[in-house]
Amino acid sequence: MKRLSLILVLVGAFGFVARSNSIDSLEQQLKNVDGELKVKTLNELFRAHINFDPVKALGYTREALALATEIDDQKGMAASYNNLGVAYRNQGALDKALEYYLTSLKIYTSLENSEGIATSKNNIGTIYSLKKDYGQAMKYFEEAYTLFTQIDDKQRVIGTMNNLGNLHSDLQLYEQALKYYSQAFQVAEKAGRVYSDPLSNIGNVYVRQGNLQRAVEYYERALVLAKQENNQIGILNITANLGEVYVQAGQNTKAQSYLEEALQLSNSLQAYIYQPQILRSMATNFARQGKMKDAYEVMVRYDTSREKIYGEESSRKIAQMEIALDLSEKEKEMEALRKDDEIKTLQLKNTRMVISLVVLFIIMIVAWVNLFFFKRKPKKPSLSNG
Repeated sequence: MKRLSLILVLVGAFGFVARSNSIDSLEQQLKNVDGELKVKTLNELFRAHINFDPVKALGYTREALALATEIDDQKGMAASYNNLGVAYRNQGALDKALEYYLTSLKIYTSLENSEGIATSKNNIGTIYSLKKDYGQAMKYFEEAYTLFTQIDDKQRVIGTMNNLGNLHSDLQLYEQALKYYSQAFQVAEKAGRVYSDPLSNIGNVYVRQGNLQRAVEYYERALVLAKQENNQIGILNITANLGEVYVQAGQNTKAQSYLEEALQLSNSLQAYIYQPQILRSMATNFARQGKMKDAYEVMVRYDTSREKIYGEESSRKIAQMEIALDLSEKEKEMEALRKDDEIKTLQLKNTRMVISLVVLFIIMIVAWVNLFFFKRKPKKPSLSNG
């Protein structure tokens, strides 16, 4: 089951009409702005397109990064790198996505931008969660949750709760996972947000518990909301999950229909991260129908797809980037310690200088006093010989 994780792009979810109006407004605005405002507008256009036209979205954020770099707009650069991470994560290039997220985190940290730091950390957590490095995922999710809570960003707190639910589901802590999902959905509903992810993820929990009927109920509810959002990535994910459920239920024709639709969507959206799940479910479906040749051919495609996304080479690159991040953090700590030592050394030098000046002043006073009394001392008379 592929679960839905919130990949933060510093924007909320909108209804389809609102999104269309927003895109029209942003495209009109783009014609009349320049500098940092143009960078911001380009990144907002990325966010407006990412879930239904990722190719166009990628073009916007690449243009934003080029302009931000040219004018040295650090905040715009950080947002662009984060958005590139989102795009590459959807394509299944996890090592490349992590590289962009880490670059974004580094810039946001230098700017002391709490919102950006939390966003980057949340997204880094999703990569580790996908790679099944649950310790690192938990670390980044909890840090993001704490920061979002501190700045009272309820919208992103909701998303991070959803991701924490995913993590607890992976750890087979299903009751805790359901609490996170339910809370995320309820808070979003009270805030008037259309948010399909928690419902889809609740469906995943019921699949793992073997309650396929309840899973389908939640998937279908989530699919309605995802279509209201025009969230094509969400529709893809839920469609793939429905296909897998119907494979397990032995409804082969229905399963194949959903899986073929999901595979077509993953190609058109370039959302290749979903393909291993889809292909594996297809292979299982063919095998259960006795179509062993078809099952074998699909399994070959599955192996190739899975190795590309989750293979050893990708894991090695992620490990290298994590080491580089650790070294960077250690260098910052050493630099801070060095500056602290320099301050203490300077303070010590200043203290010694003050002491020396005081001692010199005392010596001068003593010398002056001695000179004063020497001048006033009566002279001894000379004795004459008579």
